[in-house]
Amino acid sequence: MLAAGFALFGVILGSFLNVCIDRIPRGGSLIKGRSHCDACGHSLSALDLIPVASYLWLRGRCRYCGARIPPRVPAVEIGTGALFALIGLRYPASLEAVLIAAYSALLIVFLVIDLESGRILNKLSYPAIGLALLAAPLTPRRTATEMLIGGAIGFGLLLLIALVYPAGMGMGDVKLAAFIGLAVGYPQVWLALFLAFVGGGSLSGALVLAKRIGRKDPIAFGPFLAAGAIATMLYGEQIWSWWAGGL
Repeated sequence: MLAAGFALFGVILGSFLNVCIDRIPRGGSLIKGRSHCDACGHSLSALDLIPVASYLWLRGRCRYCGARIPPRVPAVEIGTGALFALIGLRYPASLEAVLIAAYSALLIVFLVIDLESGRILNKLSYPAIGLALLAAPLTPRRTATEMLIGGAIGFGLLLLIALVYPAGMGMGDVKLAAFIGLAVGYPQVWLALFLAFVGGGSLSGALVLAKRIGRKDPIAFGPFLAAGAIATMLYGEQIWSWWAGGL
């Protein structure tokens, strides 16, 4: 029942995350202005905004002009619900669950915006870093020092890569890595970054072999950082134990 409650809350929150994904890159307000169809500009009613259900009922089309609703909308809602269900199962009724849920919601926004626009925005990075700094002394099973060390490693390592190879790593990735390090702490920051580099390298190699991109074509690295961080927050201890046991 707790996991189901987490899942329902995640689906509802996913609807708000879609608003963030749509409005933050455009500089729009998250609290002012009604949601509307991007194609016809018609304001959407409450019946048009029921998470997942409205998309299915309307068959993925605007009620007023028939324009296609991006599949990303239900995907974010369902994905957030599924992720929150896992958090509820893994960390039931705890401060840790609240922190991981908050960090995961932010990472979903980072991930989708970077996928859609190729940007990691300062207006999102700085508040996320500020939240993680404030939460560092409250994080269960980690000291504030471990959280700060994690942030320093994430920032420092990716900054070094960005300075050496600026074409392959942007400063947005550096700031996101700093937030991730603060969120997962030390030593798990190493695992989060390892998963990100393995995931990004594997997909890049596959796309090059499939001739979908060239060897020098960049791909967004933010989604891999976000995915590595979420995996680490959920199952980092198990992965770390398995990894260390195999050494």
